[in-house]
Amino acid sequence: MVDLVSERTWTVDDLYALPDDGWSYEIQQGLLLSEPLPGTRHGLVLSAIDWALNEFVREHKLGVVLSGDTGFILARSPDTVRGPDVAFVSRARFEPVGAVPSAFPGPPDLAVEVLSPSDRPGDVHAKVADYLAAGTHLVWIVDPELRRVTVYPPLLSPRVLGPVDTLDGGEVVPGFAIRVEDLVRI
Repeated sequence: MVDLVSERTWTVDDLYALPDDGWSYEIQQGLLLSEPLPGTRHGLVLSAIDWALNEFVREHKLGVVLSGDTGFILARSPDTVRGPDVAFVSRARFEPVGAVPSAFPGPPDLAVEVLSPSDRPGDVHAKVADYLAAGTHLVWIVDPELRRVTVYPPLLSPRVLGPVDTLDGGEVVPGFAIRVEDLVRI
Protein backbone atom coordinates (compact mmCIF):
# COMPACT_ATOMS: atom_id res chain seq x y z
CA MET A 1 0.00 0.00 0.00
CA VAL A 2 1.08 3.53 -0.65
CA ASP A 3 0.72 6.22 2.00
CA LEU A 4 -0.84 9.38 0.66
CA VAL A 5 1.02 12.32 2.11
CA SER A 6 -1.40 14.67 3.76
CA GLU A 7 -1.49 17.24 6.48
CA ARG A 8 -4.84 15.96 7.70
CA THR A 9 -6.21 13.04 9.66
CA TRP A 10 -8.64 11.04 7.52
CA THR A 11 -11.98 9.76 8.83
CA VAL A 12 -14.53 7.22 7.70
CA ASP A 13 -16.65 10.03 6.24
CA ASP A 14 -13.67 11.34 4.25
CA LEU A 15 -13.01 7.86 2.89
CA TYR A 16 -16.54 7.44 1.59
CA ALA A 17 -16.50 10.89 -0.02
CA LEU A 18 -13.53 10.01 -2.26
CA PRO A 19 -14.24 9.74 -6.00
CA ASP A 20 -13.77 6.41 -7.78
CA ASP A 21 -10.35 6.75 -9.40
CA GLY A 22 -9.42 3.11 -9.97
CA TRP A 23 -7.53 2.75 -6.69
CA SER A 24 -8.54 0.96 -3.50
CA TYR A 25 -8.32 2.95 -0.25
CA GLU A 26 -8.17 2.16 3.46
CA ILE A 27 -7.43 4.23 6.56
CA GLN A 28 -4.89 3.19 9.17
CA GLN A 29 -4.83 5.36 12.29
CA GLY A 30 -6.06 8.37 10.33
CA LEU A 31 -3.65 7.92 7.39
CA LEU A 32 -5.11 7.31 3.94
CA LEU A 33 -3.57 4.29 2.21
CA SER A 34 -4.00 3.36 -1.43
CA GLU A 35 -3.15 0.53 -3.78
CA PRO A 36 -3.90 -0.26 -7.41
CA LEU A 37 -6.76 -2.55 -8.29
CA PRO A 38 -5.65 -6.20 -8.15
CA GLY A 39 -5.19 -8.44 -11.17
CA THR A 40 -7.02 -11.38 -12.69
CA ARG A 41 -5.46 -14.13 -10.54
CA HIS A 42 -6.50 -12.24 -7.42
CA GLY A 43 -10.05 -11.97 -8.74
CA LEU A 44 -10.29 -15.68 -9.55
CA VAL A 45 -9.09 -16.74 -6.10
CA LEU A 46 -11.30 -14.15 -4.37
CA SER A 47 -14.30 -15.44 -6.34
CA ALA A 48 -13.58 -19.06 -5.35
CA ILE A 49 -13.35 -18.14 -1.66
CA ASP A 50 -16.45 -15.97 -1.78
CA TRP A 51 -18.49 -18.64 -3.54
CA ALA A 52 -17.47 -21.53 -1.23
CA LEU A 53 -17.89 -19.52 1.97
CA ASN A 54 -21.13 -17.87 0.85
CA GLU A 55 -22.75 -21.19 -0.12
CA PHE A 56 -21.93 -22.69 3.27
CA VAL A 57 -22.93 -19.64 5.33
CA ARG A 58 -26.25 -19.24 3.50
CA GLU A 59 -27.11 -22.94 3.76
CA HIS A 60 -26.49 -22.93 7.50
CA LYS A 61 -27.90 -19.42 8.09
CA LEU A 62 -24.78 -18.36 10.00
CA GLY A 63 -24.62 -14.72 8.92
CA VAL A 64 -23.38 -12.85 5.86
CA VAL A 65 -20.36 -13.01 3.58
CA LEU A 66 -19.18 -9.69 2.18
CA SER A 67 -16.66 -9.15 -0.59
CA GLY A 68 -15.35 -6.42 -2.82
CA ASP A 69 -13.34 -4.64 -0.14
CA THR A 70 -16.33 -3.85 2.09
CA GLY A 71 -15.15 -1.37 4.72
CA PHE A 72 -15.02 -2.25 8.41
CA ILE A 73 -14.40 0.36 11.10
CA LEU A 74 -11.73 -1.18 13.32
CA ALA A 75 -10.87 1.88 15.44
CA ARG A 76 -11.96 5.49 16.01
CA SER A 77 -10.09 8.73 16.75
CA PRO A 78 -7.99 8.22 14.74
CA ASP A 79 -10.04 6.03 12.44
CA THR A 80 -8.86 2.72 11.02
CA VAL A 81 -10.99 1.31 8.20
CA ARG A 82 -9.93 -1.88 6.49
CA GLY A 83 -11.52 -3.59 3.50
CA PRO A 84 -10.81 -7.31 3.47
CA ASP A 85 -11.21 -9.11 0.16
CA VAL A 86 -13.81 -11.41 1.75
CA ALA A 87 -15.34 -11.16 5.21
CA PHE A 88 -17.83 -13.05 7.35
CA VAL A 89 -20.05 -11.42 9.97
CA SER A 90 -22.18 -13.63 12.20
CA ARG A 91 -25.94 -13.28 12.08
CA ALA A 92 -25.99 -12.18 15.75
CA ARG A 93 -23.68 -9.26 14.95
CA PHE A 94 -25.04 -8.35 11.53
CA GLU A 95 -28.79 -8.30 12.18
CA PRO A 96 -28.79 -5.43 14.72
CA VAL A 97 -26.76 -3.25 12.32
CA GLY A 98 -27.96 -4.36 8.88
CA ALA A 99 -26.66 -3.27 5.50
CA VAL A 100 -25.42 0.22 6.30
CA PRO A 101 -24.51 2.44 3.30
CA SER A 102 -20.88 2.90 4.38
CA ALA A 103 -18.42 0.93 6.53
CA PHE A 104 -19.67 -1.72 8.94
CA PRO A 105 -19.25 -0.42 12.53
CA GLY A 106 -16.90 -3.04 13.91
CA PRO A 107 -14.61 -5.82 12.79
CA PRO A 108 -15.58 -8.85 10.73
CA ASP A 109 -15.59 -12.19 12.55
CA LEU A 110 -13.45 -13.59 9.72
CA ALA A 111 -11.25 -11.47 7.44
CA VAL A 112 -9.76 -12.93 4.28
CA GLU A 113 -6.98 -11.19 2.36
CA VAL A 114 -5.83 -12.52 -1.01
CA LEU A 115 -2.28 -11.41 -1.72
CA SER A 116 -1.51 -9.39 -4.84
CA PRO A 117 1.89 -8.68 -6.38
CA SER A 118 1.74 -5.13 -4.95
CA ASP A 119 1.32 -6.35 -1.33
CA ARG A 120 4.35 -5.82 0.89
CA PRO A 121 4.86 -8.16 3.88
CA GLY A 122 4.84 -5.28 6.39
CA ASP A 123 1.52 -4.01 5.04
CA VAL A 124 -0.02 -7.48 5.27
CA HIS A 125 1.18 -7.89 8.88
CA ALA A 126 -0.27 -4.47 9.72
CA LYS A 127 -3.65 -5.54 8.36
CA VAL A 128 -3.60 -8.77 10.36
CA ALA A 129 -2.65 -6.84 13.50
CA ASP A 130 -5.43 -4.30 12.92
CA TYR A 131 -8.04 -7.02 12.44
CA LEU A 132 -7.00 -9.03 15.50
CA ALA A 133 -6.64 -5.95 17.74
CA ALA A 134 -10.17 -4.87 16.77
CA GLY A 135 -11.66 -8.25 17.72
CA THR A 136 -11.65 -10.27 14.50
CA HIS A 137 -11.64 -13.91 15.55
CA LEU A 138 -9.90 -15.39 12.52
CA VAL A 139 -7.80 -14.06 9.61
CA TRP A 140 -6.86 -15.98 6.47
CA ILE A 141 -4.05 -14.69 4.26
CA VAL A 142 -4.28 -16.47 0.92
CA ASP A 143 -1.16 -16.57 -1.24
CA PRO A 144 -2.13 -17.68 -4.77
CA GLU A 145 1.46 -17.69 -6.01
CA LEU A 146 2.78 -19.99 -3.27
CA ARG A 147 -0.56 -21.86 -3.14
CA ARG A 148 -0.94 -21.59 0.60
CA VAL A 149 -3.09 -20.02 3.31
CA THR A 150 -1.76 -18.61 6.56
CA VAL A 151 -4.35 -18.82 9.34
CA TYR A 152 -4.19 -16.30 12.18
CA PRO A 153 -6.32 -17.07 15.23
CA PRO A 154 -6.15 -14.51 18.05
CA LEU A 155 -3.33 -14.98 20.54
CA LEU A 156 -1.97 -18.10 18.85
CA SER A 157 0.81 -18.67 16.38
CA PRO A 158 -0.23 -18.63 12.74
CA ARG A 159 -0.54 -21.92 10.87
CA VAL A 160 0.55 -22.25 7.23
CA LEU A 161 -1.53 -24.62 5.12
CA GLY A 162 -0.36 -26.00 1.78
CA PRO A 163 -2.40 -27.11 -1.24
CA VAL A 164 -3.33 -30.56 0.13
CA ASP A 165 -4.28 -29.24 3.59
CA THR A 166 -7.84 -28.48 4.66
CA LEU A 167 -8.77 -24.94 5.60
CA ASP A 168 -11.59 -24.76 8.13
CA GLY A 169 -13.69 -22.08 9.76
CA GLY A 170 -12.96 -23.22 13.32
CA GLU A 171 -15.43 -21.84 15.85
CA VAL A 172 -16.04 -18.76 13.67
CA VAL A 173 -17.67 -20.60 10.75
CA PRO A 174 -18.32 -24.01 12.34
CA GLY A 175 -18.38 -26.92 9.93
CA PHE A 176 -16.85 -25.04 6.98
CA ALA A 177 -13.93 -26.92 5.42
CA ILE A 178 -12.27 -26.86 2.01
CA ARG A 179 -8.95 -28.01 0.59
CA VAL A 180 -6.57 -25.13 -0.03
CA GLU A 181 -5.96 -26.31 -3.60
CA ASP A 182 -9.67 -25.83 -4.35
CA LEU A 183 -9.25 -22.12 -3.57
CA VAL A 184 -5.93 -21.43 -5.26
CA ARG A 185 -6.27 -23.67 -8.32
CA ILE A 186 -5.78 -21.38 -11.30
